[in-house]
Amino acid sequence: MFKKYYCLSFLIFSFSLLVTRPGFAQSAMLTKGDAAPVFTAQASLAGSAFNFSLKDAIAKGPVVVYFYPSAYTGGCDAEAHAFAELKDKFDAAGATIIGVSADDIQRLNSFSSDPNYCAGKFPVASDPGGQIAATYGLTFTPPKLGIKDVRGMDLTHGFIPRTTFVIGKDGKIIAVFSSQTDHISPTDHVDKSLAIVKGL
Repeated sequence: MFKKYYCLSFLIFSFSLLVTRPGFAQSAMLTKGDAAPVFTAQASLAGSAFNFSLKDAIAKGPVVVYFYPSAYTGGCDAEAHAFAELKDKFDAAGATIIGVSADDIQRLNSFSSDPNYCAGKFPVASDPGGQIAATYGLTFTPPKLGIKDVRGMDLTHGFIPRTTFVIGKDGKIIAVFSSQTDHISPTDHVDKSLAIVKGL
């Protein structure tokens, strides 16, 4: 009997360590001054898939990690287009841009190369189950039936709320803004990010 309860207690303790270990998930959205969780993810640049490493990007300078609901939807399309249009200015500031959504890599291969959106200028990463978003304290919304993108294709993936994190070379979050809480437009995310990295 004692052995049975000992084993049960050990399992409960082990599970508690699992769910509370750093980087597993955050109960609240990360804020300025927090350490940015590093991640690697399958991403696409100009239609070609590769493995993106946030750790490697931070070693080169500030990074703008912007989460968005879905490729080929109105606000996300406008945001991607704005980032592409201003990419040279982000480059001049030494900043890397990485978009993250729950889109699969096939959709992102198309989106990343589309001249109307990413235009092959910056990568977008796939976070299909929202695991990366969860480490930043963002809530993943499960897929819903009947939602289509601007091309008339069914959206079968979940959604991550539009939120941007500007991360410094020290790995700390410099700024966070969310369309949900700050009530800003998709393109405001781009303008605010650029102003911050230019001021570093």
